[in-house]
Amino acid sequence: MPPDGSTGLKTLANMAGVPRTGIYLKKNRDGTPRPGTYQHLAEESDRRLEALHQAGEIPDSKAAQIERLKKANTALKKHLAQRDAELAELKEFKKLALSRIAVQHLEVERLREQTTASLKVTTLPRQPATDVIESCS
Repeated sequence: MPPDGSTGLKTLANMAGVPRTGIYLKKNRDGTPRPGTYQHLAEESDRRLEALHQAGEIPDSKAAQIERLKKANTALKKHLAQRDAELAELKEFKKLALSRIAVQHLEVERLREQTTASLKVTTLPRQPATDVIESCS
């Protein structure tokens, strides 16, 4: 295994010193498959990688990164769903609070009108000021 942890066929071919095209499955002219010259290397590499994966090890740094990102993505999706639920709850609370404030405002106005209507205030007639009051000096 190379130090960077990559496990692709290109890396395998470079490490073995063979052409990469010799690793891949070939096709005869009639379309039937035939193994590449070095396909046994790819099969052996796949067997070893599968054994490592079954043992719980992920030797390829790219595969490990993908697994880590998948877990992070799942956690973020869960967090986003919680935020969406909280936001919907807060919007509902806001709507309820505004409607309660509106009802309270109408009640205050009704009580003011009721209080004003029940007061019996007599308005005194205004007389024009005809006498001028002079200073006392």
